[in-house]
Amino acid sequence: MTDFADCIKADTGQPAHPIHLVDAKALDAWLATRPEQSRALLAAQKFRAKPQEMAILPGERDGDWMVVAGVADKAALGPWCLARLAETLPEGRYRLAEGSPGAAMLGWMLGQHRFDRYRREDVPVGPRQLLTSDVARIVPAVDLARAVALVRDMVNTPAADMGPAELEAATEAVAKPFGATVVVTRGDALAHGYPMIHAVGRAADRHFAPRLIELNWGDPAAPRIAIVGKGISFDSGGLDIKPSSGMRLMKKDMGGAAHALALAQLIMAARLPVRLHLLIPAAENAISGNAFRPGDILRSRKGLTVEIGNTDAEGRLVLGDALARAAEEKPELIVDFATLTGAARIAVGPDLPALFANDDRLAADMAQAGSDVDDPTWRLPLWEGYADMLKSDIADINNAGEGGFAGAITAALFLQRFVPEETPWLHLDTFAWRPSTKPGRPKGGEALGLRAAFKLLQQRYQPAK
Repeated sequence: MTDFADCIKADTGQPAHPIHLVDAKALDAWLATRPEQSRALLAAQKFRAKPQEMAILPGERDGDWMVVAGVADKAALGPWCLARLAETLPEGRYRLAEGSPGAAMLGWMLGQHRFDRYRREDVPVGPRQLLTSDVARIVPAVDLARAVALVRDMVNTPAADMGPAELEAATEAVAKPFGATVVVTRGDALAHGYPMIHAVGRAADRHFAPRLIELNWGDPAAPRIAIVGKGISFDSGGLDIKPSSGMRLMKKDMGGAAHALALAQLIMAARLPVRLHLLIPAAENAISGNAFRPGDILRSRKGLTVEIGNTDAEGRLVLGDALARAAEEKPELIVDFATLTGAARIAVGPDLPALFANDDRLAADMAQAGSDVDDPTWRLPLWEGYADMLKSDIADINNAGEGGFAGAITAALFLQRFVPEETPWLHLDTFAWRPSTKPGRPKGGEALGLRAAFKLLQQRYQPAK
């Protein structure tokens, strides 16, 4: 388990290997300042100052050495500029020869994080410490790295070890250091108060019994915000069973809950002046004799009746009850995260969460926040013209759109029925998974949209300094 606080330290003049950052446009000028031996060594290592490139040169004293690293733009370091260095350099202490790492602290820390719950490294490697004089950024950067790692580790954990009970335990663990309260609804109380959450999860083994997990924190007089995360710990598809290829990654179907919990952790660590209400509807969509069926009609917490067109469209059902509960407290903002539709991945691919909003200013602010922190989202429309696809002949609404068109949009339109029109609302249909490795971002569980959402909340609620 990586202790990110060991990866970034205040620079008090400790001995450290210098890191010279060079971008391609300044390479020739920089080389001109170096000794002939250094130029020859860089040429031998074929160093061209491309992003993520690295070379080692002798230091100024015998036995010492320095690092030369390529970046896209030395004047504007992004979160992942130093990630490859953190992955490959030996343990020890380092500092930038010029400037501050800034946003690149995140990649430096996450480049050293490994999901190692189920295996042991043959040769454990100690921390690569980066020194910085910008000490005010250290704690916020460590908090951000911890939140991203929380999402990755939760999503990477197999469903057998990350069921509804474990989601509850994870919420308790996040709540405890901040004095937050956690309330869990299960059993008969869940069946009566949150019938759609209960219906989705009732077929699972009792160890994986469904529940609604709620966390409350902050001054009751502060602006109330609700963060909701889909917590389907495993999705078989129910009686509309998925093929085996579709089930392979369904341990990640609680990725929305992981994002919501990590965002709650960031809010509390930053002590944002809000009244936080976190809601995680947790269930396993399993198959047994009492599984809910295609054609069943469920009554939701809001009172709307829902015809089940497809049991594999279960995430919107549990979110519907949770959103209705969130709305009862009259928050001034609702944000939900969900690994909701394959249609969103077809539309925008794995890297971009599909963003839906019922408020244009809110959507624009979210887009700008994502751009600011290199955590982009892409807005799709809540196109009312597609609402007819969710019509039912015998209930208020059907949970699955007809014809297979606009799947991400119809899912968002379904959720919108459970959000008051006057309440600003953001819905992120995120993948929570990285299909291929990049520096600081290994293949596996990933936080996508988390940092953007936190930046948005900071801009809205962080008191001016």
